Amino acid sequence: MKMIPILKKEFEQETKTTRPFLERIPESKFDWKPREKSMPMKDLAVHIAEVPAWVDMALNTSEMDFADGYEPTPVSSTDELIALLEESTQKGMHALGDATEDDLKPDWTMRNGDEVIMTMNKYEVIRHALNQMSHHRAQLGVYLRLLDIGVPPSYGPSADKQEF
Repeated sequence: MKMIPILKKEFEQETKTTRPFLERIPESKFDWKPREKSMPMKDLAVHIAEVPAWVDMALNTSEMDFADGYEPTPVSSTDELIALLEESTQKGMHALGDATEDDLKPDWTMRNGDEVIMTMNKYEVIRHALNQMSHHRAQLGVYLRLLDIGVPPSYGPSADKQEF
């Protein structure tokens, strides 16, 4: 069984499902968070929009080191957030399109200096990224729900009766 076509199909579906969530974020609520320990909505949304590019990073590097100064992509509008998702998706899909099945086998490491956070093979990193997108999209759905903003459907209908 070839894994790249399966990953591409899932990747495409997850990014398509994610876009309506990001489109509903009002710029006036970018700094809002449901509780003190939570991240602001814009930070969560930027993370979600960047995740598709992890596929490119996983396939074309051997590690990510947060000690090297990772900074989230700055955005100042919902349109910029959607553009970031589109750019990240294009990068990820292009990397998958160029990859071979053997490219999924080598290990990839996430670290913070000397601290190894995780080491997985590149296939597992891509699956982890897809899981991250789904997980954080659900988190964003809670933010939207708490602000009484309609939550789009993910894997089935949403409780909201609005047209999507």
